[in-house]
Amino acid sequence: MNAPLDTKHIQEMDSAHFLHPFTDFKDLNSRGARVIAEARDIYVWDSDGKRMLDAMSGLWCVNVGYGRKELADAAHAQMLKLPYYNSFFQTTNVPAATLAAKLASLAPTVGDRSFEHVFYSSSGSESNDSNVRMVRRYWDLLGQPERKVIIGRVNGYHGSTMAGASLGGMSGMHAQGDLPIPNITHIEQPYFFEKGLPLESSDAFGIRAAGWLEAKILEIGAHKVAAFIGEPVQGAGGVIIPPATYWPEIQRIVDKYGILLISDEVICAFGRLGHWFAYEKFGYRPDLVTFAKAITSGYIPLGGVMVGNRVAKVLIERGGEFNHGYTYSGHPVACAVALANLEIMERENLVGRVRDDVGPYLAQKFAELGAHPLVGVAETCGLMAGLVLVKDKATKAPFPSELEVGMRCRAHCFANGLIMRAVGDRMIIAPPLTITHAQVDELIGLIHRVLDLTLADAQAAGWRD
Repeated sequence: MNAPLDTKHIQEMDSAHFLHPFTDFKDLNSRGARVIAEARDIYVWDSDGKRMLDAMSGLWCVNVGYGRKELADAAHAQMLKLPYYNSFFQTTNVPAATLAAKLASLAPTVGDRSFEHVFYSSSGSESNDSNVRMVRRYWDLLGQPERKVIIGRVNGYHGSTMAGASLGGMSGMHAQGDLPIPNITHIEQPYFFEKGLPLESSDAFGIRAAGWLEAKILEIGAHKVAAFIGEPVQGAGGVIIPPATYWPEIQRIVDKYGILLISDEVICAFGRLGHWFAYEKFGYRPDLVTFAKAITSGYIPLGGVMVGNRVAKVLIERGGEFNHGYTYSGHPVACAVALANLEIMERENLVGRVRDDVGPYLAQKFAELGAHPLVGVAETCGLMAGLVLVKDKATKAPFPSELEVGMRCRAHCFANGLIMRAVGDRMIIAPPLTITHAQVDELIGLIHRVLDLTLADAQAAGWRD
């Protein structure tokens, strides 16, 4: 890294002028923000020169790792040629059209569902707002305007805009801003560790958890339900991996009642689970697929919706203007960077590597963490993983929430050169897809260290015998 920066001066400017997302402003101003100054490969350096292994890929997005000159070059070349033009006035641009065709070629056809069309935004939150508009437009065009209700899941995350936060089931977000907005409701999440019954198998639980959707549809009335939305694996909720039986049963239920299925793959698409799109891994057939983040590896904002043939056919053939869109829909620079990013992923076979090589290796090494006295369960799916900190391994008894053991563990992570996220007492990771076996070993070693430090804290404070 280059010479250390004047951290104090940067923190003073930050405190004086920058309101951060998902932040207690008073608390942050009392301590000062951590200043990240540089990044390469899977590591970031703060302004004092401290190196940290970024096990969260920024915010689930830097799939090809940091410092890719090809992506900077793609942005630079496109900025010189066409830095911006809108897509409103019956116009397009070369990168936007080319990327749409590329995405259509990557999205697998499953059963009767194919994806030939893309609607662009700049983020996952915007994309899910677009889903709400598109779903309701679809039913209006079919002469069923009473179908407005969209069902999401408790602890699901679909963004932080008014519609995105409403679709998600985060209670803390709903407590602010009078959320959810009307005609959005929720069912419980498929979290076997927490919701499974004694002696119930994971597969049996998956069927039972999917059944909560059918019960909600019948409660509301199928003629009023427009769609169900879910993440293939819940990300911000703590890497909640559903049983293998869950998604096929969800598919059976939505087919039975004729409602649309939205797969929010803002985190899970583009190789994270060893497939270009996660619906292929879990064997279901969505009508809409939300994407963002890793489409550009986070180097520049871009999001969108893959629109399946069932929905696209109605929107196109029934005609009439769709009164929705964004200034930056199909931004030429963002689309050019996305194309370069996908080229890297294909050239280096990152998707296959996650599926066949580094994903299984991480699964093997991460499972070893399950033997630690603090860990109730340790599980992976592709290059997503999570473990639960528990007070008692035998009974799965949790720590009292007021102790914030997960946050204490996270503090040890930062102090020891590791970026790992805490969701309550679930500790989660999603490293860049470029991570090597040696770096996985380094990562697991760091996690062992912070678990030992957290256990020592718990024993010293009398939280755990």
